[in-house]
Amino acid sequence: MSSIQPIRNDLAVADPAIELINVTRRFVSPTGKTLTALSDFTMTVGRGEFVAVVGPTGCGKSTTLNLVTGLAKPSAGEVRLMGGPVKGIDPRVGFSFQKDALFPWKNVIDNVMAGPLFRGRSKAEAERAAKDWLARVGLSKFLHHYPHQLSGGMRKRVALAQTFINEPEILLMDEPFSALDVQTRTVMHEELLKLWAERQASVVFVTHDLEEAVALADKVYVLTAGPATVKSVYRIELPRPRVVSEIRYDQNFIDYCKTIWEDLRQEVETSYRRASQAA
Repeated sequence: MSSIQPIRNDLAVADPAIELINVTRRFVSPTGKTLTALSDFTMTVGRGEFVAVVGPTGCGKSTTLNLVTGLAKPSAGEVRLMGGPVKGIDPRVGFSFQKDALFPWKNVIDNVMAGPLFRGRSKAEAERAAKDWLARVGLSKFLHHYPHQLSGGMRKRVALAQTFINEPEILLMDEPFSALDVQTRTVMHEELLKLWAERQASVVFVTHDLEEAVALADKVYVLTAGPATVKSVYRIELPRPRVVSEIRYDQNFIDYCKTIWEDLRQEVETSYRRASQAA
């Protein structure tokens, strides 16, 4: 029997970056029916902490991110950033989507410069910063290429540079690598961990891939089948820096995946059963 056990979800975190406190989120469907996406949901992310969130399809993981960004408001409970309430879109928050948020009519460097220019930096400053970040993600030779001229992995590197150039204190990532092949995804994991180690942003990373969650995170939240609440929380005591391409063969990594999957599997089966009954 595994010695890995979930931790208490009510443990205090000193100086948290993100707090969702007993949050419920309801919305009205197109048919007029009131649906609950999150119920009595509590999550705390420390400053510089990398948190992954896993759960069944449609359980409300993306809704959690929308509450942190300020794009959605809780129906009950409280959402706090850096000790204060969320008041609309916060410039300290960066967001990485499943689909690339690149402008197809702009080349690589112009895409990466767009954020700093929007925030009021001079063109010269934005260009210097963009070249620096593109060098960090290995794309210095592709400054004047357009998105359609890049591979999927290269576009993701541009997206990372596009996000990190704004120096976010909080980084929200919604299945950013799910469309990539396994080899490219591993490379992107390494890139993300390297950039995160440099910036020490607080990260919430939503994924359906449990191995991805364990490989990257300090802490993994397992959500119930919708309406989502926190079923369990696991602290991942694997040493850093981590080499994702190698850590998957570590016995401790395998044990974490097996233990957390037992928790997650029950919720996936519940979600699947409900969907089958509804159909």
